[in-house]
Amino acid sequence: MSIFALRSAVVTALLFPSLMYASGAYAAGTCGDIRNTGGHPPELTIAEAKSVPGNAEMPRSHCLVQGELAAHQGIDGRAYAIHFEMRLPDDWNGRFVHQFNGGNDGKVLAATGPLLGGNKADNALSRGYAVVSSDAGHDEAAFSDKGLAGSAAFGFDPVARQDYGYGAVAKLNPLAMRLVEQYYGQKIAFRYGIGGSNGGRHALMAATRLPEQFDGLLVGYPGFNLPKAALQHAWDVQAWAKVDQDIAKAFSPADMAVLAKGILSACDALDGRVDGVVGNADACQSRFNIKTLACKTEKQPDCLSQDQITALRTSHAGPRNSKGHALYSNWDWDPGMGSANWRLWKLQSPVAAWGGKPIIAVMGAGSLAQIFTTPPVPVNGTPEDLQKFLLDFDFDRDAPKIFAKSGPFTESAADFMIPPDSANPRLKAFKDAGHKMIVFHGNADPVFSVLDTVKWYRKLDSNNGRKAGDFVKFYRIPGMPHGAGGPSYDDFDFFTPLVAWVEKGAAPGPVSAGITKDNKDGAALTPGRYLYCPYPLVAHYDKAAAGSDSPHFKCR
Repeated sequence: MSIFALRSAVVTALLFPSLMYASGAYAAGTCGDIRNTGGHPPELTIAEAKSVPGNAEMPRSHCLVQGELAAHQGIDGRAYAIHFEMRLPDDWNGRFVHQFNGGNDGKVLAATGPLLGGNKADNALSRGYAVVSSDAGHDEAAFSDKGLAGSAAFGFDPVARQDYGYGAVAKLNPLAMRLVEQYYGQKIAFRYGIGGSNGGRHALMAATRLPEQFDGLLVGYPGFNLPKAALQHAWDVQAWAKVDQDIAKAFSPADMAVLAKGILSACDALDGRVDGVVGNADACQSRFNIKTLACKTEKQPDCLSQDQITALRTSHAGPRNSKGHALYSNWDWDPGMGSANWRLWKLQSPVAAWGGKPIIAVMGAGSLAQIFTTPPVPVNGTPEDLQKFLLDFDFDRDAPKIFAKSGPFTESAADFMIPPDSANPRLKAFKDAGHKMIVFHGNADPVFSVLDTVKWYRKLDSNNGRKAGDFVKFYRIPGMPHGAGGPSYDDFDFFTPLVAWVEKGAAPGPVSAGITKDNKDGAALTPGRYLYCPYPLVAHYDKAAAGSDSPHFKCR
């Protein structure tokens, strides 16, 4: 038994001596009594606790608890607190999930525990888990006067910054688990954390800073180098603007389809089947040459101009300063770059209030200016001003500010946003505690480079004697952009194998996947199922592969 597990067992034995051997489904206490239970710390306020009957959206009846923690007044004169909600099912399965939310946080999303798979109705709450969700220490609605920059305006307070980075989870998680155990009168059997994007970053931060608090972590498309990834936003906008000052016109959907078709033509068959996905991504990077898509003379519908090719090559090399030093990561060539999701993030949105600007401008610029730059830089919240901030960004002068400290901002963005060991990951305490993790990432992610995650996992594996797979499994998802969709088999379930690994010691292997019904880009794929293999294995088509319930693929 690890020191962390031993300590947990000792504490449990002292606090709950009669509960050490409880098992099965547990009956709930009285919902309203949570507000009156003694022993709450003074920094906790429970605003409401009410019973919620099961319905079509949330079939399990449960107790909804809403409250706030660690309220303070920021140096900007604004009021801050960690707002949270918990949903405690009447027929609890004895387990707990911390739902790590994405984006800039700032909202208390319903604590249902999304499992990051294709079936959105299948979540932790529906499976009987107690779930907590929070806004990570700031309320986006309080900054409505800041326009589109409001979601990042909390960056003018150093405590709110820290809570967003890691403080909110560190403060809320032990308290939430304590409330769960008080409510049910039982010790939590297993503790999980689930999150994608910034939520995936929260999960990796927890593995490093709170290794004893989570038995299992499901980590989707993690933005663990988020301040560095934000530099890519400025890099992209500046590259697109060299093609057309109206960046939405730099590449039409038809242009991106030419790119996707070119990648497929070069690489689709590398996994043994022409099906619309590039399963062997590593082999594709040396096989595909974007120069083959260049128009021979003037621009035509079936080719790309030289300016377009230069812009795409610049973007995919990743941001650099004038000395040529890499500031983030390079990227994968993947047909998912032709998806609507990729376009929404990188080139153009259909939202009128955003002026048609992509997410990297309307959200990314405010984050880079106000959260990741120290000291924070005010930026007007109009689409035009936000994009101008990115166009004017200087990679020699401004990029180093993600590592800067100033006055009351005693932590840089790199300090509070990036897990402490991400550049040289070991996760020793997490591993020694016997805990497990599954990480997955789409090859066409336009926000966080899958190659950054590949580099992280390779280093983790090297630092653990090529045995990182004993406690962390990593899966690459061909064709998938940010989180879901794209020309990918995006209907999968990584949570069930994580639970089996944590609770039964059954290490995950290949994971079968289908196509979600609402994935329009997925309609171009070969119908049926695909197979995702633990990295570095790659799925290869094999007609002789047995099993009517499994696809004709093998990992090799």
